[in-house]
Amino acid sequence: MKPHDDFTTLITKDRQDRENFKTMLSCVLPRPIAFVSTISADGVANLAPFSFFNAVGSNPPAVIFSPCTKADGTTKDTLNNIRQVPEFVVHVVPYDIRDAMNRASFPSPPEVNEFETAGFTAIPSRFVKPPRAAECPVHMECKLIDIVPVGDGPLSANICIGHIVCFHVADGYLLEDGTVDVEKIDLIARMGGDGYATIRNRFTMAKPNGPSPT
Repeated sequence: MKPHDDFTTLITKDRQDRENFKTMLSCVLPRPIAFVSTISADGVANLAPFSFFNAVGSNPPAVIFSPCTKADGTTKDTLNNIRQVPEFVVHVVPYDIRDAMNRASFPSPPEVNEFETAGFTAIPSRFVKPPRAAECPVHMECKLIDIVPVGDGPLSANICIGHIVCFHVADGYLLEDGTVDVEKIDLIARMGGDGYATIRNRFTMAKPNGPSPT
């Protein structure tokens, strides 16, 4: 390994929020995509992608994602819906539904159902009220544990923590050891700006064992 000779230091409090946003998202990558369905108290379904997303534990199995506050200071329909109906479904995003997922990201009014506008087939969930998207090969039905605000105002975070109560895996995708076939699922991830990546180029590296290296 070769050490870097010099660094540019960017003090976040001295920069615009949008500048910090761009720097952070261009180096925290690739980011997995949560394709989240929710439902309003009036029964209008919503479907939207989020790249502030990850798994956080297995007892209970849990995921987090963050629908950030918009640049104008208003909150997204996904967050509004979860506050009304504290349940959601997280879908994974394979390469072959990339265009439809992108259509669902359009900032439509709350009365618009993105299942319909983006061309997804809504099917009932088993334990939660929001529907599932049949075109996605894996669905995770979640009950809300908590919403943790981080900051306030435009671009602030709203971390939604969900307890996974049920997995749905399409036939042919689940392997005997309980894992999902990574090759077949062909997920995409978010890069900075308009960039995306696939997970097709992979390598393995065994965990170290024995005494700690010195």
